[in-house]
Amino acid sequence: MRIARYELGGQSFAGVVEDQDEQTVVRSLPADVTVIGLLEQSPEERASHSLGEAVALADVRLLVPVQPPSVRDFVSFERHIEGMVMGDGIPFPQAWYSAPAFYFSNPNSVFATRDEIPMPPRAERFDYELEIGAIIGTRGKDLTLDNARSTIAGYTIFNDWSARDLQGEDRKLGMGWAKGKDTASTLGPWIVTADELEQYRDESGRLDLQMTVWLNGEQIGTDTLASAAWTFEQMLVYASRGTALVPGDVIGSGTCGSGCLGELWGRRGELDPPPLKPGDVVKMTVAHIGTIENRVVEGSEPVDYGTSRRVAA
Repeated sequence: MRIARYELGGQSFAGVVEDQDEQTVVRSLPADVTVIGLLEQSPEERASHSLGEAVALADVRLLVPVQPPSVRDFVSFERHIEGMVMGDGIPFPQAWYSAPAFYFSNPNSVFATRDEIPMPPRAERFDYELEIGAIIGTRGKDLTLDNARSTIAGYTIFNDWSARDLQGEDRKLGMGWAKGKDTASTLGPWIVTADELEQYRDESGRLDLQMTVWLNGEQIGTDTLASAAWTFEQMLVYASRGTALVPGDVIGSGTCGSGCLGELWGRRGELDPPPLKPGDVVKMTVAHIGTIENRVVEGSEPVDYGTSRRVAA
């Protein structure tokens, strides 16, 4: 099942995306059924709802498929880390192999496919990051490798937009990512329920979903989720240690190999392709999930935050 949120005639709806007679349509769910509520249900319960009349997908505006309570973004692709540290001129961080690291992103700056993405104020090295997001459907705490997979209700495409120069300033403070990451994230175009994707697991049990990104119509990078060093199950075990994951939470896979400009800059030793600028269009496709596309636009003017007061010791 493909679960979407969309706008039609000035109203927003939750619905199901279907293919009918060589046309993709969306059919509304009952008004009292929310996306998070649907994610909490079993496949049989989801299929039992009466749906509205079919509306051509081209006639609606897709919205963010879920408003997440939280967003945890991991770093699970070794190839991505390798390229990024080349640009920093530092050794590969061996600690990365000991635990699936993540940071908390901003759940209040989530955009849908087709939305315009504003440049972060002060940013000069704006970048995209191609990821897959797992959406939690069952509350879970202190999960294990045996039960973690059952808490995932579905998957979506996740573009973790990043201001690389501001990210560098965040790093100097030693408190994790902040202004380099919180202007925008794209989720969409919809959520594909986990049961629909189980057939695409490889012999090792990993989801083999091809991930591809284009910039202004030119293919820039491609990889598969199966090449990630850390699985979603491992990420969930780590994320839920001593705390609870709740329905609607987003778990980002981390950027796939060649899934961002920053990795290419590190490998090539130059800003090639150049950083994103207003007018650039980024398109991402994940096999068996769908496609998202966004145009970068001018952002707000930066505001001077002044200087700190120094107090003598």
